[in-house]
Amino acid sequence: MTDQQQKFLIRPARPEDAAWLEDLLMRTYEGTWMPEMTAERDRQFRASGKTAEYVRARGNLFMVCEMDGVPAGMADWENDFIWALHVHPARQGRGVGGALLAWMEAAIRDARFGRARLETDSFNQRSRRFYGKHGYAEIDTYPDEEWDSGFTTILLEKRLPA
Repeated sequence: MTDQQQKFLIRPARPEDAAWLEDLLMRTYEGTWMPEMTAERDRQFRASGKTAEYVRARGNLFMVCEMDGVPAGMADWENDFIWALHVHPARQGRGVGGALLAWMEAAIRDARFGRARLETDSFNQRSRRFYGKHGYAEIDTYPDEEWDSGFTTILLEKRLPA
């Protein structure tokens, strides 16, 4: 067993993870998207309840990465598309995101898909560097409809070995 395997445990999310997942999603929103939003758009997002709704709707499909026995990140994917990968700010830069990404890529490959796809926003340079480092190519851009903010979405893709 490698040090990385000992350090990380990737497991299905549990009902008792719901509050932690909502907190994680809000922390990453506040550190990534909120600085790019208008104050009005931020108020609208917070009032919308979208974070809690997302966790209620798909939380049973999430994978949680524990680091040293403590939840540190989450991932959500379906078929060949990675919907979300979030790492707690206090755990960023420690391999959690890479471990989750590798786990999802293996699951996607095991499901017989030849590629993994995901989206990020053009302003999110940290995300773009992370995915580029892991072999993802930016293949398309289009207006971001999720945030109603004028953002540009970037579609990324990585071919997976058979």
